[in-house]
Amino acid sequence: MHEVNFIVREPLLDPKQRVLGYALGWQQTGANMDGAPDPDALVDFAAGQLNDPETGWLLGDSMLFLEASPALLSNAVLQAMPPKNTVLSLSSTDLANADTRAAAGTLREQGYGIALRNADTAASDQALLSQVSHIEVERGATDFAAQAKLYGTFKPSPVRLVARRVVSWQEYDACAALGLDAFVGQVYLTPRPGNQSKGMNASQAIIVQLMDLVRKNADVRELEGVLKRDAALSYKLFRYINSVGFGLGAEIHSLRHAVTMLGYSTLYRWLSLLLATASTGGYAAVLMQTAIIRGRFAELLGHGLVSKNEAEDLFVTGMFSLLDRLLGIPMEQVLEHIQLPGAVSQALLSREGMYGPFLALAESCEINNGQAGELADSLFISPKQVNEAHLAALAWSQNLKI
Repeated sequence: MHEVNFIVREPLLDPKQRVLGYALGWQQTGANMDGAPDPDALVDFAAGQLNDPETGWLLGDSMLFLEASPALLSNAVLQAMPPKNTVLSLSSTDLANADTRAAAGTLREQGYGIALRNADTAASDQALLSQVSHIEVERGATDFAAQAKLYGTFKPSPVRLVARRVVSWQEYDACAALGLDAFVGQVYLTPRPGNQSKGMNASQAIIVQLMDLVRKNADVRELEGVLKRDAALSYKLFRYINSVGFGLGAEIHSLRHAVTMLGYSTLYRWLSLLLATASTGGYAAVLMQTAIIRGRFAELLGHGLVSKNEAEDLFVTGMFSLLDRLLGIPMEQVLEHIQLPGAVSQALLSREGMYGPFLALAESCEINNGQAGELADSLFISPKQVNEAHLAALAWSQNLKI
C-alpha cells in the first residue's frame, strides 16, 4: 500500500476566469493510511520550496490557499510564508475555540488571510465572521434560494466568498451571479459551451510552420522569414526565453542568436509554449497556465531518468496536453497539423508509451484521482521528488511573462 502524500494543486479563478492563485492540499493513496494528512507539513514544505534565499517568494502576486490546523497558527514555519499571499483554511469548529480564534486574529493583524469552512453553521456569528477574510462554500446539488439567502448575509461585510468543488460552467455562472468572488474546482478542464475557438488562429498557424521547420533543422534564414510575418510573436518568444534566465550572460533578441545559444531542440520547446499561449478563448488563461506547469512538471520528473532531448520531449508533451481544449478540436485533429515524435503523440492520445506515465502523474496532481502513488512507483520516483518537481514547476511558471 502507498502510505505517502502527494501535493494536489487546484487553480483559484475569479469571476472573469483569471487565475488568482492556487489551493494546495494532500492527495493520499492507499487504503491503510494512518490518520489524516498533516496540513502543517504541507505549509512547511511549501515554505521551503517556494522561497528563494536571494529573491524571496517565488509565486509573485499569486495567492495560496492552504488547509491549516489550530496548532499551525502559532508555528514559526508560518512566518516564512508571505502574509499577503497566504490564506489559511480553518473550520468553524476550529475557530469556536477561544485560543484558536485569538491566534487567528493575531495573524489577521499581520496580514495573513483566514478562510472559514462550513460557513453555513456560522452565518449569524458576527464575532467569528469579523476574524476571517474569506468564507468557503461547498458547491453541489443545493437549493439556490437558500444559498442566495446565505450569501446575502455575508455580502455587506468585506469578507470574500470562495466556492469550492465547482464542477460545471453552469454552477460557475450561477455562483458568479450570486456574488461569489473566487472559485476552486476542475471546471476549467471541461469545455465552456459557446466560448471556444475552433481550430488555429493565424498566429498559431505561423508557429506550427516554424516548429515544422525547426524539426527539419531548416536554415535559420528560412525561420526568420516566417517569424517576421508576425512581430508580436517575435516579441513574445524572446520575452519568454529571457524571462526565466538561462545564465547566458546576455539577452536574446534575435532568432539567430537563440539558435546559436540554445540549439534547435530547446528552441522547439519555446515554440511549443508560444503555441499554447497564443490562444484567445475566454478561459484560455487558466488552460495556458496549467499546460505550462504540466510541461515543466513532466520535464522535471524526467531529470535523471531520460536524456536531455527526451526531457525536452516531456516538456512538449505537457505543453500540448491541453491543446485540444485550447483549440476546440479533438487531439487527433491537433496532431494532424503538428508532426511530433511517436512517443509524444502516444502519450497525448492514450497516456501510454515512454512519456505517458510522466504526463499522467502530472495530471494526477491536479485532479486528485488517487493514482499518483502507483504512477510514481512505476517511474521509480519518490513522493518527495514528485512534490519538489511540482512546486518547482509552479514557481517556474510564475516567472514567465505570459
